[in-house]
Amino acid sequence: MAFKVLIVDDNPWFLDASSSLLERGGLEVVGVASTTDDALARAAELRPDVVLVDIHLAGESGFDLARELQARASSIEPRVILMSTHAEADFAELIERSPAEGFVPKDGLSARAIQRVLDGD
Repeated sequence: MAFKVLIVDDNPWFLDASSSLLERGGLEVVGVASTTDDALARAAELRPDVVLVDIHLAGESGFDLARELQARASSIEPRVILMSTHAEADFAELIERSPAEGFVPKDGLSARAIQRVLDGD
């Protein structure tokens, strides 16, 4: 299950905590970003397999970032998973219309939860 992950969130505490959590779960966190521009640059540089994107990025939209990642992707595009402290039901229609693989609530974030989304479960 080892794959490379980029985490995008505007909360430094969450970036640290989620990086540690996912690495303990066997994933390789190759980088973090807190803005759309930084995320796009880091994704191009690091070529992660998965990009975890917070839906609410301090004045920016995680949905817009997911679309931009897809638009800029080369032959090896990262799989995007959206996350939030809010319930999935609050964004169900937007998640469905987005290019993201799915959604993981922040309080349920784990390597297994990411794998379930990627497996389509």
